[in-house]
Amino acid sequence: MYENGLAHRLTKQGYAVTQQSQLQVFDEDHFLLGTLEMDLVVENEIIIELKAVKNLTNEHVAQLLGYLRATRKEHGLLINFGNPKLQIKKYILSKDL
Repeated sequence: MYENGLAHRLTKQGYAVTQQSQLQVFDEDHFLLGTLEMDLVVENEIIIELKAVKNLTNEHVAQLLGYLRATRKEHGLLINFGNPKLQIKKYILSKDL
């Protein structure tokens, strides 16, 4: 529900939005390790991970940072709709890392 609503609003404002974007992850031997599924990717630049939990945890942050590293994107947002006060955290990952 939150994902569809946010995707709709962003699209309505003219942004290109991909929902449930999948990325296959391979090791150095080209063996498929698994598939990452990102909630939203905006303008093919910003990864948005959505949660509906009481409190964000280090695991939620690690998940978003893992997506940023795997895609080599710099900008990510972690948005939590489950807290009485909407939580939005922005993360910037240097391309040098």
